[in-house]
Amino acid sequence: MELDLICRDLGIVDYAETWERMKQFTQIRSKDDADEVWLLEHPSLFTQGQAGKEEHLLAPGDIPVIQVDRGGQVTYHGPGQLVAYVMVDLKRLGIGVRDLVSVLENSVVNALALNSIDAYPKPDAPGVYVNEQKIASLGLRVRRGCSFHGLALNVDMDLTPFNRINPCGYQGLQMVDMKRLNKDVLLSNVKVQLANQLAEQLGYSYPAIQQGWK
Repeated sequence: MELDLICRDLGIVDYAETWERMKQFTQIRSKDDADEVWLLEHPSLFTQGQAGKEEHLLAPGDIPVIQVDRGGQVTYHGPGQLVAYVMVDLKRLGIGVRDLVSVLENSVVNALALNSIDAYPKPDAPGVYVNEQKIASLGLRVRRGCSFHGLALNVDMDLTPFNRINPCGYQGLQMVDMKRLNKDVLLSNVKVQLANQLAEQLGYSYPAIQQGWK
């Protein structure tokens, strides 16, 4: 049975609820269920990954901090940042976690190229960079041979909360967003571009983007 990729546009949604839905989806999915990508934004918060160290939270202040089960250190989520949660059956696709990291990075690099932004991944520091500034962060979890969590791409957002942390555990790492590099960028366009690139990198046809959870 050949399955298509299901892609959902969820708008701005609560982090904790979305995290629970991801975990539940991954826990109960069968080998016959289609892979899904969820595109969304979160209200302002910091998330601290499994390897996260307290010293990288410099001054969170009034922004909540949530301990989560993805890999990686601390990062910031907020409006204007496009989050893509990628829930795929790695075994069925015949890929490993390192392959999936490359899929996510290449998808972002290609979407940025469509907006005249020259970006690149780093072998020693997962994510995507432009002129040594970080524009996209990655964090994954695998359970039952299936992935969840994913990537966060800075599109058109307030970057100042990143100053309250050592982003991804790197002191002094500068963050950037697409709007600062190309004033014509629109998040609605980037959403479609990223969805298409993720599908292509995973070996799917371009998906129709559905609105909402169902």
